Amino acid sequence: MAKRQIRSKTIKKAERKVTSGRVYVTATFNNTLITLTDTSGNTLAWGTSGTAGFKGARRATPYAAISAMEKLAQTAKGFGMSAVEVYIKGPGSGRDATIKALRGAGINITMIADITPIPHNGPRPKKRRRV
Repeated sequence: MAKRQIRSKTIKKAERKVTSGRVYVTATFNNTLITLTDTSGNTLAWGTSGTAGFKGARRATPYAAISAMEKLAQTAKGFGMSAVEVYIKGPGSGRDATIKALRGAGINITMIADITPIPHNGPRPKKRRRV
């Protein structure tokens, strides 16, 4: 029998120097998702409370959001990023914690915007339950 050779698929990313960018924070009741993009919207890096090492109900805590943001802030500094715009979406507990962690990491926040979708009337509600 012939042995199969396994080739490694390590592709080195090109070194990018980005001075300013955007951080999108989606804070759900179960997790906190953070995406780092450049000013045109191309994704540079992302992280969640789950990738920071938290499982189950601990992912929804503010501490998990802080840990995820600290990891992402180190990645942002690796790109040479010094100023970011922060866009926050969702009702979760990681909303304020991520901003505090980003400020503590030494990255300048130029703008904070809440882009949580709010329904204006929306669909017809379900019928009232009769027992």
